[in-house]
Amino acid sequence: MNKTPVVHLSEIRHAATDIFHHKVSESISYHNLQHTQDVVAACEKMADFYQLNGEDRMVLLTAAWFHDTGFSSGKAEGHEDESIRLVTQFLTNHQEAPEFIEKIKSAIGATRMPQSPVNLLEEILCDADLFHLGTKDFRPKSKLLREELTNLSGEKFSKKQWRKRTAEFLEKHRYFTSYGREKLQWVQDENLQQLRGETTDEPKDKKEIHETVVDTNIIKELKDNVENKELKEAGNEKKRKEQQTDRGISTVFRIMASNHANLSHMADNKAHIMISVNSIILSVVISLLIRHLDEHQNLVIPTIILVTFCVAATIFAVLATRPNVSQGTFTKEDIHHKKTNLLFFGNFHSMHLDDYDWAMMEIMSYKDFFYGSIIKDI
Repeated sequence: MNKTPVVHLSEIRHAATDIFHHKVSESISYHNLQHTQDVVAACEKMADFYQLNGEDRMVLLTAAWFHDTGFSSGKAEGHEDESIRLVTQFLTNHQEAPEFIEKIKSAIGATRMPQSPVNLLEEILCDADLFHLGTKDFRPKSKLLREELTNLSGEKFSKKQWRKRTAEFLEKHRYFTSYGREKLQWVQDENLQQLRGETTDEPKDKKEIHETVVDTNIIKELKDNVENKELKEAGNEKKRKEQQTDRGISTVFRIMASNHANLSHMADNKAHIMISVNSIILSVVISLLIRHLDEHQNLVIPTIILVTFCVAATIFAVLATRPNVSQGTFTKEDIHHKKTNLLFFGNFHSMHLDDYDWAMMEIMSYKDFFYGSIIKDI
């Protein structure tokens, strides 16, 4: 059985961030902290899409945070090996299980060009590493990569050379996951078409140049207008559906919580009535009947029965309103395996604020975990 990861995601993020801040040169303009944060965000998005469990998500995000820390060596060649060395050292110091470490090492190794993933986690990391190829951020990211390669190798690329080299890379690249193929590949293909248009030989005749530019601009403008309209409509429709879905879920939970709160309030009121009525009966019995029992021996047994049932009813009414409070603590394993509900005070009243704060941030990071906690609370 694999040992549950004991290291916090916040500790992993802090360790990787510290490496980029203090050990990675500013000449690394692309493979920097911003790129790593983008890769982590893409991994989280695809992890939600594939509904990864807690351990697989930790493997994926740990590999994402450390996959480019090897650039701290000051060179691009072999940076994956240095990244693997750094993450192995970090996790070994935290006494993580060898199986957990091996999965992360394998995922980072799969990002080495040409990419070679063998399972879903490695495919997600590889696609996240080149996520920008299928987005509108492709141009600025490509510019940063060109600048970085110039800084590292000293080789200068003209715009035409760089566009040709990038176009050749895009022609060969394909996303591994179904998510990437459905949501990113078509945008990458559009980026490739634009690059191909910019790398073609320019016409020599001035009139031809003018006509070509005018025609191209007109066609491009018309195409962009149509595509922008379609994308905008599709984006608005998708956004509207997502908002409606989120609002619908929130409304359902709010109504359910309100209903259960009302039911609990009704139960408390009934228990209060039971306690009050039985308290009055006991007061009357103690103050009036008991002093006359010597004169009315036939009332002794009925009085004992009445007092016994009144006391029992009072005790049960008190127990009915008593919350089911546990020891008030939880462990990291409970959070990783999504076994505890932190929306109920009985599960955290004995914990330190820092631990509770970390756990709540973990819950809110994952929509399924958060909704699951609300369900458990209800």
